[in-house]
Amino acid sequence: MEKQTVYTREDYAKLSEELKRLKTEGRDEIAEKIKEARSHGDLSENAEYDEAMNEQAKMEAEIAKLEADLRNAVILEEEELTTETVHIGAKIKLFDMEYEEELEYKILGKSDLEHGIISDLSPVGSAVMNKKVGDVVEVHTPSGKVIKMKILAISK
Repeated sequence: MEKQTVYTREDYAKLSEELKRLKTEGRDEIAEKIKEARSHGDLSENAEYDEAMNEQAKMEAEIAKLEADLRNAVILEEEELTTETVHIGAKIKLFDMEYEEELEYKILGKSDLEHGIISDLSPVGSAVMNKKVGDVVEVHTPSGKVIKMKILAISK
């Protein structure tokens, strides 16, 4: 059984659009690259062709991953979200006490650090779940280091 992933409606819609783009424009672009590479002759020594085929394989893997994520998605309803404690769907502001810096994350079922999203199962996500503003949590990193963080704010 595949793991369910929690998304807000907005994030689900973004993933759906990305999947749609990959299936149309993405596939068309790769097909054109493969066609162009084939026109250069002998495929056994054609680096462009090999690169295009590798790019196609990566894109198809990404499509399959997105399809699985969307198929197993759980949509959070905004009215169910509160700001009393940290939960999936919450946006949080943390203070890293060691580096003395503020960090902001949204907690969902998958991490996407590029977009400020962390998983509820990540070290930070699991440490802050069900905590309140003002709580100091200990985050146990994979390297064994323990980082103390204070929850400054919880929002929707």
